[in-house]
Amino acid sequence: MGTARIEGNTLLLGEGVRIRFIRTLRLPESGTHALPPGLGEFPLRRVEDYPDTVPPEWLAKGGVMLPVYLREAMWLSFGGTREPAALQVGVGKVCAVSGKRWTGRLERKPQNYLVLPRQPWLDGINSGKGTVRQFVAVPLGLGATVEGQVTGEEVTGGVQLQAFPLGPEALAAWREEERLRNETVAAQNLYGGGGYGAAPAMPPAMPAPPGAAPMAMAAPAPGAAPARPAARSAPAMGLGVGGAMRQEVYQDDRKLSAWADRPAARVFVHLVTPPEWRRITGEDAPPSPVDRAAYTRAGLPWYDYYDETGTDLPAAGPLAGVKPVGDWIGDDHTPWTPPAPGQVLPLGNAPRPGKPVQDGDW
Repeated sequence: MGTARIEGNTLLLGEGVRIRFIRTLRLPESGTHALPPGLGEFPLRRVEDYPDTVPPEWLAKGGVMLPVYLREAMWLSFGGTREPAALQVGVGKVCAVSGKRWTGRLERKPQNYLVLPRQPWLDGINSGKGTVRQFVAVPLGLGATVEGQVTGEEVTGGVQLQAFPLGPEALAAWREEERLRNETVAAQNLYGGGGYGAAPAMPPAMPAPPGAAPMAMAAPAPGAAPARPAARSAPAMGLGVGGAMRQEVYQDDRKLSAWADRPAARVFVHLVTPPEWRRITGEDAPPSPVDRAAYTRAGLPWYDYYDETGTDLPAAGPLAGVKPVGDWIGDDHTPWTPPAPGQVLPLGNAPRPGKPVQDGDW
């Protein structure tokens, strides 16, 4: 199996899959909404760089960690992924696409993976036709996580990611198609500019919608932080769900046999409370995001993404009945301020290597 690496706050799986964890506004738990904005990246750190302060069980699992507040929402951006990949996303080892328990194998009935780069992002679990329910952080032990509601137990938490490349023959065929397409686009640009078949112009910030610049969080050199308390058990965090938004999870139009038999890389993502983040790393977590009412009143944009060539997967049965975190721990929201007409913007119609991240037993 290949390696996972961190470059800045970007997680690389194998040679081509790029994933960023984006902070965002939490949606109301009733109704269906536009895509919320990106409010900067979550900082990522390798677990193995903090052997004296992370819990021993985290060292056994390896992977990376990020700080997240109670009820904070996130989405996953896949911008920068160039070659096709099948990405499995687990929340407490429950597949966020199919709702089935994590197996680590690609399956089609139902499909248990995303197809990159066609899928530009994922904001939540595949819980309805043309919609997802937002990822929201909650502690284990309350029963509010997707893991707890689907399996009846909360023992894993975190996020699990595994990427499969195309097999050699399918990859060679795809690369040849891309070469011919690029030659055609170049010829059209040379003799009259972007006509039929030219690559569509996309907003520069499509993978991370504009509205806030990513937070610059430089990783400290291992051992550079001052002395800290010894390792101990940390509060375990997982993902529950919040409100619904309009987002499709695209169906794979390739044969399952087109994908490689073995994954390029996999990684366990630990979710850390801000107090534990400071204890473990010596860093302060980024401040909690601005509240959604203030954001909307300021006239800042929300988003709507549509790809007319893609086919949406049906809702995942086990995920359709997952209840939002407010049903478990109460609603703490101020009244919802909907975006004004014209505030929802349409999107699309479609360095040095980082240090490898240690994988472990999970």
